[in-house]
Amino acid sequence: MRVDNKVAIVTGAASGIGHATAETLAAAGAHVIAADINDEGGEKTAKAIRDKGQKADFFHLDVTDPESINKFKAAVLAKVPGVDIMAHVAGWGKIQPFVENTPDFWDKVLKLNLIGPIYLTRAFLDGMIEKQSGRIVFVSSDAGRVGSLGETVYSGAKGGIIAFGKSLTREVARYNITVNSVCPGPTDTPLLAAVPEKHREAFVRVTPLRRLAKPSEIADAILFFASDRASFVTGQVLSVSGGLVIPG
Repeated sequence: MRVDNKVAIVTGAASGIGHATAETLAAAGAHVIAADINDEGGEKTAKAIRDKGQKADFFHLDVTDPESINKFKAAVLAKVPGVDIMAHVAGWGKIQPFVENTPDFWDKVLKLNLIGPIYLTRAFLDGMIEKQSGRIVFVSSDAGRVGSLGETVYSGAKGGIIAFGKSLTREVARYNITVNSVCPGPTDTPLLAAVPEKHREAFVRVTPLRRLAKPSEIADAILFFASDRASFVTGQVLSVSGGLVIPG
């Protein structure tokens, strides 16, 4: 699967699935625009890609801040003529009973996982419409498909981005823009490393393949949706979860 000469934004590129996605798209021929609130990690990702002779630039982005999104857009479009692929990977959550959540916690979860991706999509959508082509890939979660104990607001946000993507599909298909979602199961990332070990062990036990996903395995699914191999695939939701969720 190739995405030669395509410009691809990857949010959350400093670590985990975002880092793996940036590397995977660059190896497949894309000019990667790595985006993250973590400047040091994002620069490191871009440099590692360039050191392999591939194309990457880093730009600071806080997806929870509309002004940061506007500055990011201006910086990106000063560097490249347009964007072909958007991989919305940045996200965050924490396992905690809903009755212990605070409104500030809800706000952070919703902005990172739902509102921010909506703002960022809108920022670059006009350019895709003008070019009559584009690939938008949201990283949701199986929590957004079936719910997850202790992740109630997170599940709502991830379910919301799936629904947003499906509806957006119907609006932009006429412009040859596809919109799809990837739903990782438990994945071996720094975010999961912060979860208590008993929870990580439980994730492995309930996953039929009896292991955590590798970030690169999620990145491969994103590459599929971004490539011409998926040119007639839109409005779809793909679980990459080792069989943890098997939709009917």
